[in-house]
Formats: sequence, structure tokens, C-alpha cells
Amino acid sequence: MDRWKGRVALVTGASVGIGAAIAKELVRSGMKVVGCARNVDKIKALAAECKSAGYSGVLIPFKCDLTNVEEIQSMFAAIKAKHKGVDVCINNAGLAHCEPLLSGKTSAWKNMLDVNVMALSICTREAYQSMKERNVDDGHIINLNSICGHVVINSGDIHFYTATKYAVSALTEGLRQELIEAKTHIRSTCISPGIVETEFAYRAFSDSPEKAKATYSMLKPLAAIDVANAVVYVLSAPPHVQVGDIVLRPVEQLA
Repeated sequence: MDRWKGRVALVTGASVGIGAAIAKELVRSGMKVVGCARNVDKIKALAAECKSAGYSGVLIPFKCDLTNVEEIQSMFAAIKAKHKGVDVCINNAGLAHCEPLLSGKTSAWKNMLDVNVMALSICTREAYQSMKERNVDDGHIINLNSICGHVVINSGDIHFYTATKYAVSALTEGLRQELIEAKTHIRSTCISPGIVETEFAYRAFSDSPEKAKATYSMLKPLAAIDVANAVVYVLSAPPHVQVGDIVLRPVEQLA
């Protein structure tokens, strides 16, 4: 990770769970990390924790609603003005609503598309343009996907969410191809975890906390740090190595 010291990473959805763990590990590695979320209080607390721990990097909280394209563009403009631009973009923000295909709410479907697909695509575009205008040829764009981006699990609650994650798989591979056509060495990677114990299930099953609890109690789930370690592994790969996708599951998870 030495070559990333002092360079700028954007981590979306950095207030809790996987995003917070990734931001912390990148700061530990000496990076300047812009962590964004709609509510930045937890990111501010994490930034103070990183500073107290004496990490060589710094965490910079940034308030941004990823469903608002103007806010995303303003965030990238602020990063350019204050930190020159983005060298690494971690598209971590994502959400699920339990809305089946046969009876789901249109508003919930649209919200999943806005965050899981559109925001990811907009941040990817803006990050690439930031790298291109500064002649950054070794940048990296990492998309936090899911096992649901590879397997359609027999559960109507998550079928639309699964569709958004299949989109992330296609977008990451399409990005890889476009980057090659652009004759750049910027890399794209998917990280696809299985069950990770965070606030994710409690938010998805907000009307049924017992169902969320059961999601994590049926087996020993991954921890957020396990996914953050995968991000560090990807960034640590030599510049000529393209890590396309990492799938990681709890040992006991069947799907």
C-alpha cells in the first residue's frame, strides 16, 4: 500500500458498516480519505478515532445525498478544489428494500436503482474524469457488489435488489473494457460478499427486526473488516494485475 500514501480515496456510504471499516483501513494505510454519507456525525467520530490512534492518513467527512446528482457533482468539485482530485473511488453505498416483483412499491424500486446503480455510475464517471484530467494512469475504481450479483436466491424479498447487483457486475466489467479502450491503466474491481453482519439487514427488514436478527444468527457471518481487508488486498496488487472480482462468503453459507 506504500504507493497510495498521501493519495485521495473517496468512500461512499462511509458512516457505518463496511464503508466505515474500509475508510478506517485506508486511513491506517496513509491515504487521504473523503468519506461521504447523508449524515456525517458518525464519520466525524470515526475521523477523531483515527486521529487519536495516530494513523498516518486522514478521514475527511463530507455530507452528500447520493440520490441527488447535483450533490454528487458538488462533492467532486469540492474534492478537486481542496485535494486536487480522486485517485481511488470506492462505490460502497448500497441499500435493499424488501419489495417483491409482484407487489413491490415503485418508489422503493426507484430508490434502490438510484443508490445501487445510478449513484455508483455517476461517481464512477466523475472519478474517471478526475483521474483523466490529472493524467492519473494508475487509479482504481472498486464497486461493492454482493453474492446477489452472481446468484438469484429464491427469496422474493430481494429479487429487485438482486437485479441492481447484477447491474453492478455488468457495469464493472463494462468499465474494465472501456478503460482498456481508453488506453489507460486505471483498474476496476468488484467485491462481492455474502452475509456480512452490519446494520444492512436491520435496515432492509425494518418492519421485522427478528428476521434481520435471524439473518445473522443462522451462521457465523463475515465482519465488515473482512471486506475492508479485501479492498486493501485489491489496492495492494501490482499495477499490472487486474483483480476483476472477489467473491467472499462465510464458510457455512450455501448460496
